[in-house]
Amino acid sequence: MGADDSTLSAQEAADLLGVSRPTLYAYVSRGLVVSEPGPGPSRARRYPRAAVQDLRERRARGRDPAMAAHGALHWGTPVLDSALTLIEAGRPYYRGRDAIALAATASFEEVAALLWTGAAGDAFVVFPPAPPDGAGPPDGDALARRLLAEGERAVAGVAALGEAAPRRAGAVVQGLFASAGARGRGSLGQRLARGWGRPSAAADITAALVLCADHDLNVSSFTARCVASADAPLESALLAALCALRGRRHGGMAERVAGLLAEADRDGAREAVARALREQGALPGFGHELYPAGDPRGSELLRRAGAASDDPPVAAVVDLGRRELGLEPTLDLGLVALCRSHRLPGAAPFCLFALGRSAGWAAHAMEAAADARLIRPRSRYTGPWPADLVG
Repeated sequence: MGADDSTLSAQEAADLLGVSRPTLYAYVSRGLVVSEPGPGPSRARRYPRAAVQDLRERRARGRDPAMAAHGALHWGTPVLDSALTLIEAGRPYYRGRDAIALAATASFEEVAALLWTGAAGDAFVVFPPAPPDGAGPPDGDALARRLLAEGERAVAGVAALGEAAPRRAGAVVQGLFASAGARGRGSLGQRLARGWGRPSAAADITAALVLCADHDLNVSSFTARCVASADAPLESALLAALCALRGRRHGGMAERVAGLLAEADRDGAREAVARALREQGALPGFGHELYPAGDPRGSELLRRAGAASDDPPVAAVVDLGRRELGLEPTLDLGLVALCRSHRLPGAAPFCLFALGRSAGWAAHAMEAAADARLIRPRSRYTGPWPADLVG
């Protein structure tokens, strides 16, 4: 037992659950249990005893109805009605159409229009003429800062935007692409590939944008819905969603995956995976709660990355994740692998995620606004009980 009985070592947590350490790491990757850096120079991950015991109890019994409602705000049953994206039988569908198939056949504009209006053929209606050329591909984190700045500019200029919601969304999304370096004419995917100096990557960039376009009530899309439900402008909802995306558990996951693969380049895949499990308690880019058999978005992007160039470190990390942890790659790993294969800017994975998901954010914001009801969940109080209510 460690000096602090409130936390457990990896072996102690695995023993309490009656599982192997790889299975424990798989639980962490799937968000079923949390871990935190331990004391001392090794920073070996520690596992809160209460969280491990809670997981043990949940595995031993089903949740009662009251607890099911509480769990719905984490990984549970739906909490809001939406006609946008269905995740069923291990695949995502945009308004009833297979998102993986759309990645091979549709432009990003068509998919955005499908989400906004229900008709992919309306792309030419909701997207206004292309804005002037972007300023060129930004470097590193400057790209993320420019995306935020573009969102702030859009909010400041909302009074001058008089178009209907879908066309206004098209204008804001095109502004985001311009801020990321999209150049010239053609589809947004083609313009972004040209601006990044990789015109041959246009088809793969478009596929990545399509696969990122929406994904049920993820944290950034839920944020967009909450802001829009308050009758805030569309641009404000997109800016709030972009701020949520920057969190390390959401869009920031791509940076963690990139770090894992960089360490695999330098030290070998096995050492990189072992270090991630030791220091983070999970393997970034692996295991998605909604896809027990594997994230098809990640698989599709990995397939495309393999077609573009061989990447032994990626292949080795994927093999270790599958063989030793029983985990499949997610969209995050697929995005990073695709960007490595085409030698895109360092911040490109986050950028593709943000640009692609902007279509979904706008769709969720418009759906919430049309519902005309404030999203206002209740909390389950866990603090001290007032003295006058006891007894």
